[in-house]
Amino acid sequence: MSSLYQLLADLVLVIHTSFVAFVVFGLALIVIGGMKNWSWVRQPVFRYSHLLAIAIVVLQAWLSIVCPLTTLENWLRTLAQQEVYSGSFIQHWLHAILFYRAEDWVFVLLYSSFAALVLLAWLKFPPRRWRQD
Repeated sequence: MSSLYQLLADLVLVIHTSFVAFVVFGLALIVIGGMKNWSWVRQPVFRYSHLLAIAIVVLQAWLSIVCPLTTLENWLRTLAQQEVYSGSFIQHWLHAILFYRAEDWVFVLLYSSFAALVLLAWLKFPPRRWRQD
């Protein structure tokens, strides 16, 4: 049973990493695509999903809520009898990759600044309107 929990925890980690990649690289694609007139970066579903994703991240940071995906992964790792990490997903992996640790307020500031960039991109390269059928 332990290996099943480990597999599920790894799956949650992959989903979480994909979410972070969508937020970060989504903004880069919106800006690059806006400058190159790529029509797909103005798709309402993509843009509203991206805006919602960063809004969730910022709201969790402002309210000091640990991401539910982090909580789920840690719970599954506990069931798998594996080591879990404290703090947020981003804090843990930034530290693991860069050996960097910061106070929570630094991440709140970073997330909020990133959200401001998303809003600026929204204004500079607005999404197309929803189609009326």
